[in-house]
Amino acid sequence: MGLLIIGLHSEQPVKAVKRSATGITNNTFFEGVKLKAALIGGGTYESLYESIHKFEQETGAKVEIIFKDNNFNLDKKLKNDFTANKIDYDVISTHSSQFPGYADALVSLEYLFTEDELRDFSPSILNAGEIDSRLYMIPRLADIGVYYYRTDLFYDETNRSKFKSEYHYDLAPPRTLEQLKDISIFFAKQGTDLSGTQFAGKEEALSGRFMELTQAFGGDFFDDKRNVIINQSGGLRAAQYLRDLYVAGAMPKGVIDFLWDEVENNFANGKIAIYSDWPGWYSTLDDPKSSKVAGKFDVIRAPEGPSGIHPGWGGVHGFAITKASKNKQAAAALIKFLTNAENMTNESKLGATPVRLSVWDQVLNDAKKGDQRKQNFYNTLNIALKEDFRTPPPIKQWIPLSNILYPYLQKIIIGDMSPKEGLDAAAKGITEMMNQTK
Repeated sequence: MGLLIIGLHSEQPVKAVKRSATGITNNTFFEGVKLKAALIGGGTYESLYESIHKFEQETGAKVEIIFKDNNFNLDKKLKNDFTANKIDYDVISTHSSQFPGYADALVSLEYLFTEDELRDFSPSILNAGEIDSRLYMIPRLADIGVYYYRTDLFYDETNRSKFKSEYHYDLAPPRTLEQLKDISIFFAKQGTDLSGTQFAGKEEALSGRFMELTQAFGGDFFDDKRNVIINQSGGLRAAQYLRDLYVAGAMPKGVIDFLWDEVENNFANGKIAIYSDWPGWYSTLDDPKSSKVAGKFDVIRAPEGPSGIHPGWGGVHGFAITKASKNKQAAAALIKFLTNAENMTNESKLGATPVRLSVWDQVLNDAKKGDQRKQNFYNTLNIALKEDFRTPPPIKQWIPLSNILYPYLQKIIIGDMSPKEGLDAAAKGITEMMNQTK
C-alpha cells in the first residue's frame, strides 16, 4: 500500500497552547510552521489525509506532501535518507517491523505525550512501538490477517457435492491448515481462471507470512538464546506447505511477484477462492465499484496449525518523529490529530482496526446494529487480536533478515531448492548478518 511524506520546519516562534473543542490547538499555535512528513497511503489509508485541512485551520500550520509510495519503498527511502543524513522531514509513518531499523534517528516520545494522552491506546499495541521501554511510535491501527473466502463458491451445492465425494468431509470454511490445503487444491481444479489461494510472495510480505506458518507448525525464527532455528522442523514443514500448494496448482503461477495490491486485486476480480489479507481491505472488497465479489465473501480466523496455534502475524502502523525535526512540538501535535478518536473512528468504518480502547468498544457496539457479515468481521478481528496477535521479533535486523530469507523462500516455492537446502542457506546467512550487526 502507498505512502506520504510530511516534515516540519518552524519559521516563527510557537505561541502558547489553547485547546479547541476537538483537542487541537487554536490557529495561532503553529502559525507559519511548514509541515512535511512520510505517511502510508494507498487504498483505504488515503481517507485520513483528507482531514489534514482541519489541522491546518486549527493550528495555522501548513502540510506539504513530498513523497508517496508503498510501505516497502518508503522504508527503503527512509533507510537511505537516514544513512546519508539527508532528512528534511519530521513526521514519518512507519511500522512495528520497520522502525527498529532506524530507531536511533527517531525521537523518544515520552516527553511529548502525557500519560493521559496515551491512556486510551491499547497497552499491548502501544508496546509494539517501544524498544527497551522507550516509546518511538504512536499507533494508528493494528493489522492481523483474517481469511477472506468466497461464500458463493463455498455454499454452491455442486461444489459441495463434488468436494464431499472427493475428500469425504463437508466443504466449509477451513478450521485447520490441512483443510485449507484441500480446499485450495479443490477450487483450483474447478476453473481455468480460478486459484484456490494465494499469498503475497516477496519481500517482508512473504517473510511475515512464513513466520506465522512456522509458528503454526510448532517452530519459530529464534530460540530463547536468539539462535536461528528457522531451518528446524516448524520452518521445514511451513516451507513444504507453501511448496505443496504451488506444485498442486492451488496458487497463481506469478505468486512470487505479488505484493498487497496484487493479491487484493486478484480476489476482487474473482480469481481466488480463499486467502489471508489485512482487515483494511474489507471496505474496498465489499464495494461493487471496485470489486466483483462485493457481498459474496465473508471472513474467518486463520485456520489452526498442527501445533494448536492459529497463524497470527500482526503489525502496527503508526507515526514517529525524526531527531532532525526542527519543531518537535508541532510534529507531536500533528500525530495527536491524526490518531485522535474522531479520525480513528472514521478509519474503522473503512475496515481499519482501531487501537484506542474507546473507539474499539464503540466499533464492536455499532457492529451489533449492522448486517451479519459486518458483525462477523469485527468479532473475528476481536478474537484474532486477543488470541493470535504476534509481531516479528523487535530487532533492528528484521528487514535485513527478511531480505536474506524471502529469496530462498521463493526458490523453495517454485522448486529451485528443497526446503532443507533453502532454509539451511537462509539460516546461515541470517546468523552471519546477526553476528555482524550486534
